[in-house]
Formats: sequence, C-alpha cells, structure tokens
Amino acid sequence: MKVDIEILTKYGRPGPRYTSYPTAPQFSPRFGPAEYRTEIEETNRTGDLSDLSLYFHIPFCNTLCYFCACNTIITSNLSKIADYVDLLKREIELVSGMVNSNRKVVQFHWGGGTPSYLSPAQIDDLFCFIKGHFQFADDAEVSMEIDPRDLTPEHLPSIRKTGFNRVSFGVQDLDEKVQVAVNRVQPMELNRRVVSESRELGFDSVNIDLIYGLPYQTLDSYSRTLDQVLEIDADRMAVFNYAHVPWMKKHQSLIPEDALPAPEVRLEILKMVIERLTEAGYAYIGMDHFARHDDDLTRALNEGSLHRNFQGYTTNAGTEIYAMGITAISQLDGAYAQNVKSIPEYREMLEKGILPTETGHRLDDDDKLRRYVITELM
Repeated sequence: MKVDIEILTKYGRPGPRYTSYPTAPQFSPRFGPAEYRTEIEETNRTGDLSDLSLYFHIPFCNTLCYFCACNTIITSNLSKIADYVDLLKREIELVSGMVNSNRKVVQFHWGGGTPSYLSPAQIDDLFCFIKGHFQFADDAEVSMEIDPRDLTPEHLPSIRKTGFNRVSFGVQDLDEKVQVAVNRVQPMELNRRVVSESRELGFDSVNIDLIYGLPYQTLDSYSRTLDQVLEIDADRMAVFNYAHVPWMKKHQSLIPEDALPAPEVRLEILKMVIERLTEAGYAYIGMDHFARHDDDLTRALNEGSLHRNFQGYTTNAGTEIYAMGITAISQLDGAYAQNVKSIPEYREMLEKGILPTETGHRLDDDDKLRRYVITELM
C-alpha cells in the first residue's frame, strides 16, 4: 500500500477519537446506576438475545510510563490489588445477576493498567470466578494485555492454562534513547523471548503494540524499530499515535516537548509504517491496526463483517460490552455507562449493592444512525 502524504496533510486536523458515538465527553451524570439497571433489564428481556463481550479493567502498574494516557494506579501495595479483586467480584455478582444466563460470552478482555501485574494465582482465581457467573462460547476470544517486564517464569504458562488464548504485548519502541525518555526500558531480547514462549504454549494469537510520536523518534530510528519487530512475526500489530496532553495527564509533562517529532515527521513515520507492514505481509485493517492475511480480522475485512468497538477491531459484530472495574465503559445496544473513577467510590457503591455507574448516555435514533455510519467508515 502506498500512502499519499499530501492527502494526510490535507485532512490532518484535530477531530474526535471515535471509540464510541457520542464520545465519552458527551456522557452525562444524569445517566446513573438506576438508568443503567433499567437498560440492562430491558436488553435482557428481549427475544433476540445478542452475544456478550466482557471487559475487565485492572488499573495497577508497577512503574509509570510517561506517555501513558490510560487510567492507571502506580503501586507496589499488593494488599491494595487483592482488595480491588474482591471488589471486582462484587460487581461481577451484581451484573451477572441481571444478565440472561442464555447469553454467551464470545469476546473477553482484560485491559489496564497492567493485568499481568496480578499474580498467577490471582489471575486464575478471578478468571474462574468470572466463568462461574457467565456462560462462555467454546470458541470465545479470551485475551489479556501484558507488560513483558513484569512477568515471572510462572505467568505465561499459568495464563494459558487458566484459559486465555490471546495475548497482547506492549513494546512501544525499541530505541534505547526513546525508552529512557518515556521511562520504559524494555530490551528486544525480552520481547523476543515472551513471544516465542507464547507460541510454544499454544496461544491462538499474539499482538504487539507500538507507539509513534514519542520523544527522540526519527524516521531512521523508527525504521530500525520496525526491522526488529518484524523479526518477531506477530499475528497482529497496533501502531498508535502518541497524544501529548499534559494538561490532562500531568505526568506527560516529564516528557521533553522539544524532543517530540514534528507533525511532518509523524506523517512520514505513519506512511513508512503502513507501507513497511503491508509489504511485510500484513493487511491494513484500518485506523491503527494491522493483521496477517490469514488472520480472522483480515478475513472479516474482506467479507465485510469487520466491526469496531471500545476494544478495537473485532469479528464479533452485534455483541454488547459489559465492562467492569473503575472507569470501565459498557456499550449496550441503546446506551453507554461508565463506572466511577476512584476505588473509594467504587467500594462505597458496591457495598451498598448499587451499580458503580457515574455517567452515561442513552442513545436516540439519531445517535444510533450516526454511530452506525462512523463505525462503518472505521
């Protein structure tokens, strides 16, 4: 695939990042626990019961990556993590009790934060608890985001044995100067080793995440990163554009702004990424995602059945997402609901038996039409 820089420049202007329509800034506190409960009950009474996608937000990380825009909690307090897992179980019990037991889970994802920061025993315990409350399809996609730096020798074998069949490794960049500047030093040998082990353990799919637009990145340095990443031969790759928003994420102010690549350099990197990856045998799925030509996503793209939701591109169109944990956003057919942002609020509401919903939006017919068009374009 050849990329025309002039077209990228012509249309290169700020716009909403559509993971939903309307987007999260348009959600309202007028949509709270009672409204979400009503929406769940109405959805589960209908005769045509759609499949489910479950998302669990594990917000904890061992160290802070300066580029991160996710909702994270940096801690070494293991009791704090154990307490959060117990709270998650309360929400699972609450939500699963409202969901029709005939609905099957076809997509299941743990995001963060760093889900693999949980111990193997905690991962197994929480996963088994979830499976005890929801019915899983035999061919469900069960995935976890993983930071290779936190893994013990027991982690990957345990994650596979527990029931996860897909893994996504955050790599971001392989240039040492860039890694130091964003506080994420991660040797290539470590990435190579965890991907190789994942293959040996029989995971169905391995994804690699990269970021462009980080400090000290150049066209040449990013080309070298691509050279090394392509050696890994991942099934899927996601290459995200770094958003520098220190007024929203204060820790991003630790990144030297004068070292950020200029907009024209970012465009050249994007052009190179698309052309290099498609030349190497990946299909450009759209936005920031690439997949091997024999991958399910590529087949879905070719067949016209590809879909996009909060979790990215998926082959499971028509599913409703029930998301649990702080800040998690559920996506039902007729509404969005986002959980509270702090653990104390989360605990207080769950101890009262109340859905921990802070904000949301009920879609009208106009919203649904616009959402459909935007999703089809993506």
